[in-house]
Amino acid sequence: MPVIRTRRFAAALLAASLLTPVAMAQAPAPAPAAAPTPHTPTVPEPGYKAPRTSFGHPSFEEVWISNFVLPLESSPRTPMLTLPEPAAKQMALAYAKGVGDALDRDLDPEVPELMRNVEGLALVRGERRTRAVIDPPDGKVPYNDEGKRLAGRGQGIGGFDNPEERPNWERCVRSMGQPPVFPIGPANPRYFVQTPTEVIVYTEYGAEARIIPFTDTHKPKMFWTLLGDAIAKWEGDTLVIETVGLPDKDRVRLFPSFVVSSQATVTERYTRLSDKELLYQFTVADPTAYTKPWTAEFSLNKGD
Repeated sequence: MPVIRTRRFAAALLAASLLTPVAMAQAPAPAPAAAPTPHTPTVPEPGYKAPRTSFGHPSFEEVWISNFVLPLESSPRTPMLTLPEPAAKQMALAYAKGVGDALDRDLDPEVPELMRNVEGLALVRGERRTRAVIDPPDGKVPYNDEGKRLAGRGQGIGGFDNPEERPNWERCVRSMGQPPVFPIGPANPRYFVQTPTEVIVYTEYGAEARIIPFTDTHKPKMFWTLLGDAIAKWEGDTLVIETVGLPDKDRVRLFPSFVVSSQATVTERYTRLSDKELLYQFTVADPTAYTKPWTAEFSLNKGD
Protein backbone atom coordinates (compact mmCIF):
# COMPACT_ATOMS: atom_id res chain seq x y z
CA MET A 1 0.00 0.00 0.00
CA PRO A 2 1.58 3.36 -0.98
CA VAL A 3 2.64 5.56 1.93
CA ILE A 4 0.15 8.38 1.19
CA ARG A 5 -2.69 5.93 0.86
CA THR A 6 -1.53 4.19 4.03
CA ARG A 7 -1.67 7.45 5.98
CA ARG A 8 -5.09 8.23 4.59
CA PHE A 9 -6.25 4.80 5.67
CA ALA A 10 -4.78 5.34 9.15
CA ALA A 11 -6.61 8.66 9.41
CA ALA A 12 -9.81 6.97 8.32
CA LEU A 13 -9.38 4.20 10.86
CA LEU A 14 -8.93 6.83 13.56
CA ALA A 15 -12.11 8.51 12.44
CA ALA A 16 -13.84 5.15 12.54
CA SER A 17 -12.74 4.64 16.14
CA LEU A 18 -14.15 8.04 17.05
CA LEU A 19 -17.41 7.27 15.30
CA THR A 20 -17.98 3.89 16.94
CA PRO A 21 -20.46 5.30 19.49
CA VAL A 22 -22.37 6.96 16.64
CA ALA A 23 -22.56 3.76 14.66
CA MET A 24 -23.54 1.68 17.66
CA ALA A 25 -26.25 4.16 18.55
CA GLN A 26 -27.86 3.45 15.19
CA ALA A 27 -27.92 -0.29 15.78
CA PRO A 28 -31.27 -1.62 17.04
CA ALA A 29 -30.83 -2.95 20.55
CA PRO A 30 -30.92 -6.75 20.81
CA ALA A 31 -33.04 -8.21 23.56
CA PRO A 32 -31.14 -7.64 26.83
CA ALA A 33 -29.56 -10.68 28.44
CA ALA A 34 -30.12 -11.48 32.08
CA ALA A 35 -26.36 -11.86 32.53
CA PRO A 36 -23.29 -11.87 30.30
CA THR A 37 -22.84 -15.13 28.41
CA PRO A 38 -20.04 -17.13 30.05
CA HIS A 39 -17.07 -17.94 27.87
CA THR A 40 -16.40 -21.55 26.95
CA PRO A 41 -12.81 -22.25 25.84
CA THR A 42 -12.65 -22.93 22.12
CA VAL A 43 -11.17 -26.23 20.94
CA PRO A 44 -10.47 -27.58 17.44
CA GLU A 45 -13.13 -29.42 15.51
CA PRO A 46 -13.58 -32.98 16.82
CA GLY A 47 -10.92 -35.19 15.32
CA TYR A 48 -9.13 -32.30 13.60
CA LYS A 49 -5.35 -32.51 13.40
CA ALA A 50 -3.50 -29.44 12.16
CA PRO A 51 -1.22 -30.02 9.16
CA ARG A 52 2.48 -30.30 9.97
CA THR A 53 5.59 -28.63 8.65
CA SER A 54 8.41 -30.82 7.36
CA PHE A 55 9.97 -30.60 10.84
CA GLY A 56 6.82 -31.60 12.71
CA HIS A 57 5.33 -28.32 14.02
CA PRO A 58 1.68 -27.41 13.43
CA SER A 59 1.63 -25.42 10.21
CA PHE A 60 0.13 -21.92 10.04
CA GLU A 61 1.86 -21.10 6.76
CA GLU A 62 -1.09 -19.47 5.07
CA VAL A 63 -2.41 -15.95 4.54
CA TRP A 64 -5.01 -15.28 7.26
CA ILE A 65 -7.56 -12.48 6.90
CA SER A 66 -10.06 -10.74 9.18
CA ASN A 67 -12.69 -8.94 7.13
CA PHE A 68 -15.14 -8.18 9.93
CA VAL A 69 -16.05 -5.60 12.58
CA LEU A 70 -15.60 -6.24 16.28
CA PRO A 71 -15.93 -3.90 19.31
CA LEU A 72 -13.34 -4.45 22.03
CA GLU A 73 -15.73 -4.44 25.00
CA SER A 74 -19.33 -5.21 25.87
CA SER A 75 -21.87 -2.38 25.86
CA PRO A 76 -25.21 -1.80 27.59
CA ARG A 77 -26.89 -2.84 24.34
CA THR A 78 -24.80 -5.98 23.94
CA PRO A 79 -23.88 -7.47 27.34
CA MET A 80 -24.01 -10.96 25.75
CA LEU A 81 -20.94 -12.48 24.08
CA THR A 82 -22.75 -13.91 21.06
CA LEU A 83 -25.74 -13.01 18.90
CA PRO A 84 -27.87 -15.14 16.60
CA GLU A 85 -27.23 -14.53 12.90
CA PRO A 86 -30.16 -12.16 12.16
CA ALA A 87 -29.38 -9.83 15.09
CA ALA A 88 -25.64 -10.03 14.38
CA LYS A 89 -26.20 -9.06 10.75
CA GLN A 90 -28.37 -6.13 11.80
CA MET A 91 -25.76 -4.89 14.28
CA ALA A 92 -22.88 -5.22 11.80
CA LEU A 93 -24.76 -3.47 9.00
CA ALA A 94 -25.73 -0.57 11.25
CA TYR A 95 -22.20 -0.26 12.63
CA ALA A 96 -20.57 -0.28 9.18
CA LYS A 97 -23.15 2.03 7.64
CA GLY A 98 -22.86 4.60 10.43
CA VAL A 99 -19.07 4.71 10.13
CA GLY A 100 -19.10 4.62 6.31
CA ASP A 101 -21.64 7.40 5.92
CA ALA A 102 -19.76 9.69 8.30
CA LEU A 103 -16.42 9.06 6.55
CA ASP A 104 -18.00 9.71 3.16
CA ARG A 105 -18.59 13.31 4.21
CA ASP A 106 -14.99 13.96 5.19
CA LEU A 107 -12.60 11.57 3.43
CA ASP A 108 -11.98 9.78 0.15
CA PRO A 109 -14.46 7.00 -0.67
CA GLU A 110 -12.16 3.97 -0.42
CA VAL A 111 -12.45 3.42 3.33
CA PRO A 112 -16.26 3.75 3.47
CA GLU A 113 -16.45 1.12 0.74
CA LEU A 114 -14.20 -1.20 2.76
CA MET A 115 -16.44 -0.70 5.78
CA ARG A 116 -19.56 -1.47 3.75
CA ASN A 117 -18.06 -4.70 2.42
CA VAL A 118 -17.07 -6.32 5.70
CA GLU A 119 -18.47 -9.77 6.35
CA GLY A 120 -20.39 -8.90 9.51
CA LEU A 121 -19.37 -9.41 13.13
CA ALA A 122 -16.40 -11.61 13.94
CA LEU A 123 -17.13 -15.33 13.62
CA VAL A 124 -15.62 -17.84 16.09
CA ARG A 125 -16.57 -21.49 15.49
CA GLY A 126 -19.75 -20.39 13.76
CA GLU A 127 -20.81 -17.95 16.50
CA ARG A 128 -21.06 -14.21 15.89
CA ARG A 129 -19.22 -12.27 18.59
CA THR A 130 -20.31 -8.87 19.90
CA ARG A 131 -16.91 -8.15 21.46
CA ALA A 132 -13.32 -9.32 21.70
CA VAL A 133 -12.89 -9.40 25.52
CA ILE A 134 -13.69 -12.80 27.03
CA ASP A 135 -12.06 -12.38 30.44
CA PRO A 136 -13.30 -10.74 32.64
CA PRO A 137 -16.60 -12.48 31.87
CA ASP A 138 -18.53 -9.19 31.79
CA GLY A 139 -16.51 -8.17 28.73
CA LYS A 140 -15.08 -4.99 30.29
CA VAL A 141 -11.40 -4.03 30.24
CA PRO A 142 -10.33 -3.73 33.93
CA TYR A 143 -8.73 -0.28 33.84
CA ASN A 144 -7.24 1.36 36.88
CA ASP A 145 -7.51 5.16 37.11
CA GLU A 146 -4.32 5.80 35.14
CA GLY A 147 -5.27 3.30 32.43
CA LYS A 148 -8.67 4.89 32.05
CA ARG A 149 -7.09 8.32 31.73
CA LEU A 150 -4.61 7.18 29.07
CA ALA A 151 -7.20 5.24 27.09
CA GLY A 152 -9.40 8.32 27.08
CA ARG A 153 -6.58 10.33 25.54
CA GLY A 154 -6.37 7.74 22.79
CA GLN A 155 -9.81 8.59 21.51
CA GLY A 156 -8.27 11.23 19.23
CA ILE A 157 -4.90 12.23 17.86
CA GLY A 158 -5.44 15.72 19.28
CA GLY A 159 -5.42 14.22 22.78
CA PHE A 160 -1.61 14.10 22.83
CA ASP A 161 0.05 17.13 24.40
CA ASN A 162 3.32 17.63 22.51
CA PRO A 163 5.40 16.35 19.56
CA GLU A 164 7.31 13.90 21.74
CA GLU A 165 4.06 12.09 22.56
CA ARG A 166 2.86 11.72 18.98
CA PRO A 167 2.71 7.96 18.34
CA ASN A 168 5.12 6.29 15.90
CA TRP A 169 2.30 4.92 13.74
CA GLU A 170 1.09 8.45 12.98
CA ARG A 171 4.11 9.00 10.70
CA CYS A 172 4.24 5.41 9.45
CA VAL A 173 7.42 4.79 11.47
CA ARG A 174 5.59 1.88 13.02
CA SER A 175 2.29 0.53 11.87
CA MET A 176 -0.07 -2.30 12.86
CA GLY A 177 2.27 -5.17 13.76
CA GLN A 178 2.82 -4.43 17.45
CA PRO A 179 1.25 -7.06 19.69
CA PRO A 180 -1.51 -7.53 20.37
CA VAL A 181 -2.40 -7.26 16.69
CA PHE A 182 -5.95 -6.10 17.16
CA PRO A 183 -6.65 -3.96 14.08
CA ILE A 184 -8.93 -5.98 11.89
CA GLY A 185 -10.22 -5.63 8.38
CA PRO A 186 -9.07 -6.48 4.87
CA ALA A 187 -6.07 -4.11 4.99
CA ASN A 188 -4.08 -6.15 7.54
CA PRO A 189 -3.78 -9.84 6.66
CA ARG A 190 -1.25 -11.98 8.53
CA TYR A 191 1.23 -14.41 7.03
CA PHE A 192 3.37 -17.00 8.84
CA VAL A 193 6.79 -18.36 7.88
CA GLN A 194 8.07 -21.19 10.08
CA THR A 195 11.50 -22.72 10.60
CA PRO A 196 12.66 -25.22 13.24
CA THR A 197 14.10 -22.39 15.36
CA GLU A 198 11.94 -19.33 14.59
CA VAL A 199 8.51 -18.20 13.51
CA ILE A 200 7.97 -15.05 11.46
CA VAL A 201 4.62 -13.25 11.79
CA TYR A 202 4.23 -10.75 8.96
CA THR A 203 1.49 -8.10 8.99
CA GLU A 204 0.66 -6.45 5.68
CA TYR A 205 -0.33 -3.03 7.00
CA GLY A 206 3.05 -1.37 7.44
CA ALA A 207 4.94 -4.41 6.11
CA GLU A 208 6.22 -5.49 9.53
CA ALA A 209 7.81 -8.87 10.17
CA ARG A 210 8.28 -10.11 13.73
CA ILE A 211 11.11 -12.68 13.75
CA ILE A 212 10.49 -14.68 16.92
CA PRO A 213 12.89 -17.35 18.24
CA PHE A 214 11.81 -20.50 20.05
CA THR A 215 13.50 -19.90 23.39
CA ASP A 216 12.68 -19.20 27.03
CA THR A 217 15.01 -16.21 27.42
CA HIS A 218 14.42 -12.65 26.25
CA LYS A 219 17.23 -10.69 24.62
CA PRO A 220 19.09 -7.97 26.56
CA LYS A 221 17.23 -4.67 26.57
CA MET A 222 19.69 -3.08 24.11
CA PHE A 223 18.30 -5.37 21.39
CA TRP A 224 14.60 -4.59 21.93
CA THR A 225 12.79 -2.95 19.00
CA LEU A 226 9.63 -0.95 18.30
CA LEU A 227 7.90 -4.33 18.12
CA GLY A 228 9.15 -5.29 21.59
CA ASP A 229 11.08 -8.48 22.33
CA ALA A 230 9.20 -11.71 21.64
CA ILE A 231 9.92 -15.36 22.37
CA ALA A 232 7.90 -18.40 21.30
CA LYS A 233 7.06 -21.91 22.44
CA TRP A 234 4.55 -24.65 21.69
CA GLU A 235 1.86 -25.77 24.11
CA GLY A 236 0.50 -28.81 22.32
CA ASP A 237 -0.72 -27.49 18.96
CA THR A 238 -0.95 -23.89 20.21
CA LEU A 239 1.77 -21.40 19.33
CA VAL A 240 2.43 -19.16 22.36
CA ILE A 241 4.28 -15.86 21.89
CA GLU A 242 5.35 -13.73 24.87
CA THR A 243 6.36 -10.11 24.23
CA VAL A 244 7.91 -7.60 26.63
CA GLY A 245 9.61 -4.24 26.20
CA LEU A 246 7.05 -2.52 24.00
CA PRO A 247 7.76 1.23 23.67
CA ASP A 248 5.98 3.71 25.93
CA LYS A 249 5.76 6.07 22.97
CA ASP A 250 3.12 3.72 21.53
CA ARG A 251 1.46 2.82 24.83
CA VAL A 252 -1.90 4.29 23.76
CA ARG A 253 -3.33 2.07 21.04
CA LEU A 254 -6.17 2.99 18.72
CA PHE A 255 -8.79 1.14 16.64
CA PRO A 256 -9.94 0.50 19.39
CA SER A 257 -8.32 2.46 22.20
CA PHE A 258 -6.48 0.63 25.00
CA VAL A 259 -3.10 0.80 26.74
CA VAL A 260 0.06 -1.33 26.46
CA SER A 261 2.98 0.26 28.33
CA SER A 262 6.66 -0.70 28.53
CA GLN A 263 5.82 -2.62 31.72
CA ALA A 264 3.32 -4.87 29.94
CA THR A 265 3.64 -8.53 29.09
CA VAL A 266 1.54 -9.52 26.07
CA THR A 267 0.89 -13.23 25.60
CA GLU A 268 -0.53 -14.29 22.23
CA ARG A 269 -1.89 -17.73 21.39
CA TYR A 270 -2.58 -19.08 17.92
CA THR A 271 -4.51 -22.34 17.53
CA ARG A 272 -5.61 -23.80 14.21
CA LEU A 273 -9.23 -24.88 14.72
CA SER A 274 -9.79 -26.20 11.21
CA ASP A 275 -8.31 -25.91 7.74
CA LYS A 276 -9.95 -22.49 7.36
CA GLU A 277 -9.97 -21.00 10.89
CA LEU A 278 -7.12 -19.79 13.10
CA LEU A 279 -8.04 -18.67 16.63
CA TYR A 280 -6.10 -15.67 17.92
CA GLN A 281 -6.12 -15.04 21.68
CA PHE A 282 -4.14 -12.45 23.59
CA THR A 283 -3.68 -11.53 27.23
CA VAL A 284 -2.42 -8.12 28.38
CA ALA A 285 -0.85 -7.95 31.85
CA ASP A 286 0.10 -4.37 32.65
CA PRO A 287 -0.06 -3.17 36.29
CA THR A 288 0.44 0.45 35.21
CA ALA A 289 -2.93 0.49 33.41
CA TYR A 290 -5.08 -2.40 34.68
CA THR A 291 -6.19 -3.90 37.96
CA LYS A 292 -5.64 -7.41 36.58
CA PRO A 293 -4.76 -9.13 33.28
CA TRP A 294 -7.45 -9.36 30.60
CA THR A 295 -7.93 -11.61 27.60
CA ALA A 296 -9.53 -11.15 24.19
CA GLU A 297 -9.98 -13.39 21.16
CA PHE A 298 -11.20 -13.56 17.58
CA SER A 299 -10.65 -15.87 14.63
CA LEU A 300 -8.77 -15.27 11.40
CA ASN A 301 -9.91 -16.98 8.21
CA LYS A 302 -7.79 -18.63 5.55
CA GLY A 303 -7.36 -16.39 2.53
CA ASP A 304 -7.56 -17.50 -1.06
